[in-house]
Amino acid sequence: MLQKTQRPCVGTKIKMTTDQPNIPNLTKGAVMIQVQGKNPREVWVACSGGVDSMAAVDFLSNSHSVNVLFFDHGTETSSEAKKFLYEKFGEKLLVGRLTYSKTAGESWEEYWRNQRYACFHSMSVPIITCHHLDDCVETWIWSSLHGTGKIIPYRNRNVYRPFRLNRKCTFTNWARNHSVPWVEDSSNQDIKHMRNFIRKELMEKCLVVNPGLHKVIRKKVLQDEDRTET
Repeated sequence: MLQKTQRPCVGTKIKMTTDQPNIPNLTKGAVMIQVQGKNPREVWVACSGGVDSMAAVDFLSNSHSVNVLFFDHGTETSSEAKKFLYEKFGEKLLVGRLTYSKTAGESWEEYWRNQRYACFHSMSVPIITCHHLDDCVETWIWSSLHGTGKIIPYRNRNVYRPFRLNRKCTFTNWARNHSVPWVEDSSNQDIKHMRNFIRKELMEKCLVVNPGLHKVIRKKVLQDEDRTET
């Protein structure tokens, strides 16, 4: 379900930043963001308010007509992010909402993802997400531990992922260099969510086994630009 935003309660304090000290600044001067595929002139960017998607909105705004789409997960941190995005984009912000309750067989991650993509697929417009190379590596580790290593495909119906060749630090550096604000989602620190567990507990150990893991997955990303997720 989609709707235009309503003005948030006056006086709400939003935690936002233009810096993230835990991620090193790996570049000086201009930051290069690589894009896969041919993106239409007008796009809808799925934006969480985090550094990746906020940097992507700013980057794409230089050459595209950008609409901002936020999916409300119904959590406290999601509510804070929505208020931040309203202050940034106003009534131009389009918001998707949950349409059913979580089933017993779904994890919270699965539930939120299923709801997001049901919302995205209900729209007849091209939607861009800011999945990056670090996301692809985490997905490959997770899927490998379940039997078959997979990466995040370039396309899922009307949803495109053109930023998969870039490391997360690239978007952080873009945001820093262009004074792009973003919000920090505290739930990203919670290792009860499997992706956070992989990022915080397993990734360092995987890189001991193969320090070139990101290069390995990057080659796979380069090979599958035409692959569509089913």
